[in-house]
Formats: sequence, C-alpha cells, structure tokens
Amino acid sequence: MKVLCIGHSSWDISVPVDDYPIENTKYRYNEKYAAGGGPAANAAYLLGKWGIDTVIATVIGSDDFGTKIKKEFQEIKVNTDYIETTYDKDTSFSFVLINKKNGNRTVFNVATEHPPLKKYNYDFTPDIILTDGHDYGASQNAISKYPNAISVIDAGRVTQELIELCKYIKYIVCSKGFAETVTGLKFNYDNPQTLVNVYTKLQNKYPNANIVITLEEYGALYQINNQIKIMPGLKCNAIDTTGAGDIFHGAFVYGLANDFDFEKIITLANIAAGLSVQKMGSRLSIPVLSEVLDYYTKFIGAIPNQQMQQPNVNPNTGINQ
Repeated sequence: MKVLCIGHSSWDISVPVDDYPIENTKYRYNEKYAAGGGPAANAAYLLGKWGIDTVIATVIGSDDFGTKIKKEFQEIKVNTDYIETTYDKDTSFSFVLINKKNGNRTVFNVATEHPPLKKYNYDFTPDIILTDGHDYGASQNAISKYPNAISVIDAGRVTQELIELCKYIKYIVCSKGFAETVTGLKFNYDNPQTLVNVYTKLQNKYPNANIVITLEEYGALYQINNQIKIMPGLKCNAIDTTGAGDIFHGAFVYGLANDFDFEKIITLANIAAGLSVQKMGSRLSIPVLSEVLDYYTKFIGAIPNQQMQQPNVNPNTGINQ
C-alpha cells in the first residue's frame, strides 16, 4: 500500500504556560517543544513512523524551518520527492501556547499565504490519498487522476473549497466544529438526539461518503449497519491536545492501509489520539505503533462500542424510534 498525503506544512514551537498572557506584559519561558506540523503532514509522519510506504506532497520555504521539516520526513523514510520549495515565501510558522491546567492549546499561525503545489504529476499510483484540503487544486487533481484510490479528507476547518472537495471523498473524517458549522446544528451531549441530528444532516449532504466526526475527549461519532454509534475516547489527563486530530487521521489511514474493519480502525485512531495528548508537542507525541497495538490488545474489552440508545438512524428511511 502506498499513501499520498497532500497538504499544509509548518514549523511548530509549543510553549506550556500557567495562564494565558496578559496584553502589554513580558514573559520568560524556559520550556519549549519544536517540530514540524500541519494536518496532512503530521498524519504522513505517523504513517512513516508506523512503517507505511508514504509520500508527502507539500510546500516549504527555502529557510531553516523548511530544511528541518524535510529532514524529519527523511529520517523516518517518508518520500520527500514531492516536497516543493518556494523561494519567495517563508515556511509557515506556528506558535502554540499550551495551558498546563487542562492541556488545551491556542495556536498562532504566521504565514503571509500558503503557496499551492505547482506539480501534479507523480511517478507512482497511490492506493490511498489523504488531504487536509489546504491545497484544493492538488487534492482535486489527485482524486480525479486516481479514481481507484481510497480518498480521505481531514476536514478540520471550514472553507468553501473544502466543503466542495468533500463531495468527491470516500471517507470524511471531520472535526466537531466542521460538522456543526456545515449543518448549522449544535451538539448537546446530554441529548443524544442532537448528535443524531448533526450526523444525519451531514450524511445527507454527502450521501456517498463514510463520515466520522471526532468529538475530542468524547471520542468519535460514526455509522455502521445503519446505526449511529459513539466510539468513546480514552479517559486520561490531557497534557497537550495539539495535533491529536492529525494523529487520529494518520492512524485512521493506517487502518485502511491494513484493511482493518471499520470499527477497529476507529478504535485504533482513538487510542493513538488519546495516547498522544498525554505527551507534549504534536509530532513529538505520536506514539509508536507497538504502544497502540499493545493498548488495543490489553484494554479493548474496556472500550465498548456505545450505541446510541435512541433513536437509531436508517439513512434510507430516517429515524427509527
């Protein structure tokens, strides 16, 4: 299996803080974590680390950050032949503040623009295409050029281009925020009907896609055998949630590449994301594959598939009480 990942790359510097900075105040920090970042790029890094034949197609600047990003991929044997270097724009840079109290992060991305890929020709045929939607042209071209490839999108943000791109995707793995914005509905975890409503409306918008909605610490919402279910997230104390969604997507693609059944794929992705938030940094927190598989083997009995008690949904006939 060969996976092509298309999307945004950045260099991330994460700094743990006790409190959010106050305006017009100076601070000194002595702890930081630096590594490459970006949704599809982080997923590609995980796939390379887990031994999948992976190609990254992204744009970096001709600067130190770009050089570091490329070196990181090469060290884990991700194919970097399709990384393009721009000489008139700097590599995107993100400064991440991590709240020590709850692990939540605030991201400041600094980039005048995100240059698109210029070359759309590949000397291989991908089996799986993962895109984060940042580069609509390159993503749409690859999906059209390789119709037999399994397409996956990391829909973590809302743009008109990304909404359009989802029409051509087999697996839409989106954030809670994306689902709420696109449907115009809100999740209320005390009312299961609201979860069903959001999922159903999104599925109706993209009837040809398999949809998974990531719910952060609550796990993932999905449908199988005409039933909407929640796959619970790991119960843990989050230290840093940066990149957890990217890691979920990478592990999800790993499961597809190994032809795992759908619920096992989501379980593994949940485990990988849950283990990652217990460490600092995004790419730095990616667990090794053996750690995820060991956790799956040891604790899968304690991670049941919690079916929504009512109502269940049949996508063809609507809600069944």
